[in-house]
Amino acid sequence: MRQTIIAGNWKMNGTRASAEALLTELIPLVVDATAKIIVCPPAINLETVSDVIADTNIALGGQDLFWKAKGAYTGQVSASMLLDLGCEYVIVGHSECRGRFGVPEPDFTPTVLAYFGDSDATVNLKLRAALANNLTPICCVGETLSERQAGNTDSVVAAQTKAALSEVSAADATEVIFAYEPVWAIGTGEVCAADEADRVCGVVRSAVADLYGSEVSEALHIQYGGSVNAGNAEALLAKPNIDGALVGGASLKAQDFAAIVNAAP
Repeated sequence: MRQTIIAGNWKMNGTRASAEALLTELIPLVVDATAKIIVCPPAINLETVSDVIADTNIALGGQDLFWKAKGAYTGQVSASMLLDLGCEYVIVGHSECRGRFGVPEPDFTPTVLAYFGDSDATVNLKLRAALANNLTPICCVGETLSERQAGNTDSVVAAQTKAALSEVSAADATEVIFAYEPVWAIGTGEVCAADEADRVCGVVRSAVADLYGSEVSEALHIQYGGSVNAGNAEALLAKPNIDGALVGGASLKAQDFAAIVNAAP
């Protein structure tokens, strides 16, 4: 049976003081959890969080990485930097990094939106860089509202999944965690119904089976993300293709995130 994995993506939130306060409240609430717990704070707070969660059952993840080891890449963070701060995991391909936002979208002009420039190609480079440096990637895939309304959910999700795994061996593929995050449900309060979330997570699993066979696909961990909260976590986590959650806003509240963690079957 695949272990449930719950990851909290703090996005661009928190100071060192608030991060310490949040974790100090969270740690005793999840001490007996059966799920694997990961927190992914902003890069500026990784060192603080690493110190606070030392000797606990909470692991550390980055929110993104660059695929080069070093160089003239101002503002970027490498795998070795994440490892140096104690990270074991890293998110790659989040829809916000791809410039794919939920509804309502930020009031960014097309020119400004180009700042969020991840593509299938760069997501693949980041995923491979993570694997090469013994970081476990949490690779996000998901459709926009317009893609869903056009009936393209399955084709978009399958294509993103396969593109992310380009030039990745079967052995390495088993180390990847996928997170199905319907873009229209991220930060909007809308949640994909549990049955539909499970079905689309199954699309991810089938895409991996197409590449590597059923043994690899059945070993794969697939999370659901998109307005996961204490009220809907149990129903989502009970589904056979959903092996955990990538949690946004609710991960910033200790009681709510603990409830999600402790909802693991």
